[in-house]
Amino acid sequence: MDVTELRVALFTGNYNYVRDGANQALNRLVGYLLKQGAAVRIYSPRTDKPAFPSVGKVVGVPALALPGRGEYRAPIMIPPRVRRDIAAFDPTIFHVASPEILGHRAVSLARAHGRPVVASVHTRFETYPRYYGVAFLEPLVLAALRRFYRRCDAIVAPSESMAQLLREQRMSYDVGIWTRGVDEDTFNPARRSMEWRRSLGIADDEVVVGFVGRLVMEKGLDVFSDTIDQLQKRGVRHRVLVIGEGPAREWFERRLPQAVFAGFQKGEDLGRAVASADMLFNPSVTETFGNVTLEAMAVGLPVIAARATGSQSLVTDGLTGRLVRPGGIAAFADAIQQYCDDPDARRTAGAAGREASRRYGWDQVNQELVDTYLRIARQRAAGGRAPRMGPNP
Repeated sequence: MDVTELRVALFTGNYNYVRDGANQALNRLVGYLLKQGAAVRIYSPRTDKPAFPSVGKVVGVPALALPGRGEYRAPIMIPPRVRRDIAAFDPTIFHVASPEILGHRAVSLARAHGRPVVASVHTRFETYPRYYGVAFLEPLVLAALRRFYRRCDAIVAPSESMAQLLREQRMSYDVGIWTRGVDEDTFNPARRSMEWRRSLGIADDEVVVGFVGRLVMEKGLDVFSDTIDQLQKRGVRHRVLVIGEGPAREWFERRLPQAVFAGFQKGEDLGRAVASADMLFNPSVTETFGNVTLEAMAVGLPVIAARATGSQSLVTDGLTGRLVRPGGIAAFADAIQQYCDDPDARRTAGAAGREASRRYGWDQVNQELVDTYLRIARQRAAGGRAPRMGPNP
């Protein structure tokens, strides 16, 4: 079997109705597969006002808005019309991108028809309860995730650190890597614009600490704002630039009244915004990769990040930035203060990050997943069995 014989059925809870790093990676993957001669069909909730045009043919599935997070939609079933479409498409492999109802139903359907399943892991769902006051639910979420992933033939993680965590959590016996790429035309140091900074009221001699991402609590907004409080108490001169939108914006604005909120940016505007900061501060522990971390490195910024999955596979502590114990407010403040006070250290770390980012080309990383598809499909064609769900440890 080669790539032109692949017929990939992709199931995801969000393909393009809200823009995030995961669904943009999925769209890039579909584009790459189509370019290589594979057939692809996407099954996902749809909306009349998508965040960006989708790549490939999307078949809509019923979904309901998530309580308290109405921008996201939860698929609730695979109705008969969609089942008929799947049967007519006759996929050689199923790819499930989210462990919700749609993903579970897709895995069951694949197993019923003897088709292999590859699952991609895009976020650390088991960490979410701690941000919404229900941390006691984390073991239950872990158990549910383990049950889901163990029914798949293989899972792929976007970083080696995340893959190792999945192995330690015993999520699967076959864990591979499907990392992320960066578009160097969009993210490069030449995008930096002092004129754009001035238009936001940022002085040329102010050191800008950037935050990039959706404004939701699980991105570590509390840690970010507590760290900025520390910098202010120390009298460290800086300016915070927040790039992104989300339901927690009002809370974040109240916590950081002196910050500049640039709102949602995309394409070349996003490249300009990221490059116009002087460093990126990413305290999140929920990422499995950290697209914004790689994009910041590509434009030549030092990155201060939590020592967590994703970031620790990208940032080399002391070379391209600093890795700090999650939640370590004082240590985060120390690292940021160093880069605020020492422009040579900023430039040196930024240049090292720029060089490290060159290893991440989209075609190369997508081919790694295609190779996994082919390996799993060949194993099944050679008589390999669907995985049996072992006991939860």
